[in-house]
Amino acid sequence: MSKTRLYIEKKLSSNIMIYIKNKQHHYLKNVLRIKIQDNILIFDGLTGEWLSKVVSINRDNIVLQVIKKTRELKLETDIWLIFAPIKLFRMNITIQKATELGISRFIPCITQNTNQSKINIRNLKMNITEAAEQSERLSLPLIDEPIKIDKIIENFPKDRCLIFCNESHENLPMIYQAISTKVDQYNKWAILIGPEGGFSKQESENILSLKSTIPVSLGQRILRSDTATTAAIFSLQSLVENNK
Repeated sequence: MSKTRLYIEKKLSSNIMIYIKNKQHHYLKNVLRIKIQDNILIFDGLTGEWLSKVVSINRDNIVLQVIKKTRELKLETDIWLIFAPIKLFRMNITIQKATELGISRFIPCITQNTNQSKINIRNLKMNITEAAEQSERLSLPLIDEPIKIDKIIENFPKDRCLIFCNESHENLPMIYQAISTKVDQYNKWAILIGPEGGFSKQESENILSLKSTIPVSLGQRILRSDTATTAAIFSLQSLVENNK
């Protein structure tokens, strides 16, 4: 079985032909140096994972024939990541690790202390795709355009629990402790990670005004945003999945 995996922006089914072009074509032909009859695993985020075979290698495209389905798409934990954009390098790390850990939707939020208000959505989508390919994930999370934190709070769904990682408060329970008593109460979750300067007093009050908000601590140390994100997602995922 091939360990090479590609995301295909087309609904897959048995025996159809897939034409690989541009960046993926270069990757298969010049980096992996694939050959005719080689097997490639492909997925579309809709129907699961499929085994395909290389039937043609051309100057501008590579043709794959879909052979059979190898894995069904399963229901995943519904977790949003609401995060304040940070510098590109660390934001790429955040996106990659969160995709690997199973985030279903990314929501970049603009806060008072956000120092990186413009982000390249196209670049982040590429990172999402690569992370899903490498981690053997079958779905791709969505990513929204940046939105102000006030708008998010104003329209936040009542049936979704908001895990508020609040580094400015000293007397909060650890995330694992705080969430463990709430796992049975929610099926939908969101994790909120603030900017490097933290949330303003007014922003914190608005966040805490939501009935579904659970303020938590990630420990005594001040964590970088990408580290805090990874720690929070892993803690929530481990509790929710163990409770299934």
